[in-house]
Amino acid sequence: MAADSIDTSIPAAIEAGKLNGALLSATDAQGRFVYEKLFGERTLLSGEKRPHQSDDVVYLASATKFLTAIAALQCVEDGLLTLRGDVSALAPELANKEVLTGWSDDDQPVMEPQKKSITLEMLLTHSAGLNYHFADADLARWHAKFVSRPTDPGEDAKLRVEETFSYPLRYQPGEGWMYGPGLDWAGRIVERATGKTLCERMHERMFAPLDITDAQFYPVLDERLRERLVDLNPDDPGCLGRAVLGGGGDMNRWSKGDFGGHGLFMTVPGYLKILQSILANDGKLLKPSTVDDMFENHLSPASAASFGAVSSTPLGPFIRVGTALDAKAGYGLSGLLTLEDVEGWYGERTLTWGGGLTFAWFIDRKNDLCGVGALQAKLPVDGQAIAELKQTFRHDIYRKRAAWAESQAP
Repeated sequence: MAADSIDTSIPAAIEAGKLNGALLSATDAQGRFVYEKLFGERTLLSGEKRPHQSDDVVYLASATKFLTAIAALQCVEDGLLTLRGDVSALAPELANKEVLTGWSDDDQPVMEPQKKSITLEMLLTHSAGLNYHFADADLARWHAKFVSRPTDPGEDAKLRVEETFSYPLRYQPGEGWMYGPGLDWAGRIVERATGKTLCERMHERMFAPLDITDAQFYPVLDERLRERLVDLNPDDPGCLGRAVLGGGGDMNRWSKGDFGGHGLFMTVPGYLKILQSILANDGKLLKPSTVDDMFENHLSPASAASFGAVSSTPLGPFIRVGTALDAKAGYGLSGLLTLEDVEGWYGERTLTWGGGLTFAWFIDRKNDLCGVGALQAKLPVDGQAIAELKQTFRHDIYRKRAAWAESQAP
């Protein structure tokens, strides 16, 4: 375990020009141990700088996926969806797709028909065959050959989930694993099942029960939120989340509607409330049995083998979110699931994931701790430095919790 401290590493990174600041928070199920630390400052669109505040609104990027999973599981509890049933009744676009298996010598995609139905469980665990083209060389080749888009999309050219992710599958559903847009599809299915936008459904069934009022999908139009947006600054006037994504921001620039895989903005304390509710299994968001199921490994043997194989590729450090590449792990609903204890750190069946390059979260039920780390990087983003700082947060928060526990001992 790294011995680095949050209290020294983050100020040093700010001094070195790697960060503008950081918003860190952690707690236990009962709220006895509470850690909140704000470092550095944010820059307003006017150029004015001010210290970070706990109600600053940050871009979640892929940390949106966990909230979308909760929304989908609420629909399962309501009888609107099933976890293991065919989703094509609500998402006919996911039926009878072709599977891209490779390329011919004359630069043509080699396809085979889809043989299995896609289920919600597969969408929540990235095992449906739906890969991101930027994480898959063969799919990137297909995208470059068959997808044509203008350089600067106007409103009429922006795309919904089903239009954005109209790619072929990359393996038969349930027979592989690769990070992809399954949660974007899950969010769209929630919308079709409920007749509400994903944001409306989240406010009704997730945010309101926890008294969370500051959350909106891209584009953020609520002026109460816009004036506190960390990414609304001279480096990112369109608030695309460029510093979180490491530059670009095309996923938001092209988005039309609520994307459950990457589109949400909210406060760090708000996000922590959701993690704490799941950690406490308090019944406010999901039934206790559903929460228990979130912390089970939902990968089939074939998908688990594929997950292990991907872990040994250059994508390994990204999909293992700070855990050892050779550690026992699977995938829960929805996030990496550790399958063994690490001394002084994550307990077995810790659920964890992140967002872009800069956002990290975890729920460790065995050790009764959950946490959020939102680093506010400077552009251009130093990915290695940010990865090391996230790891410092993940480890040092356990040391701080241990020190607090020792101080409480009689």
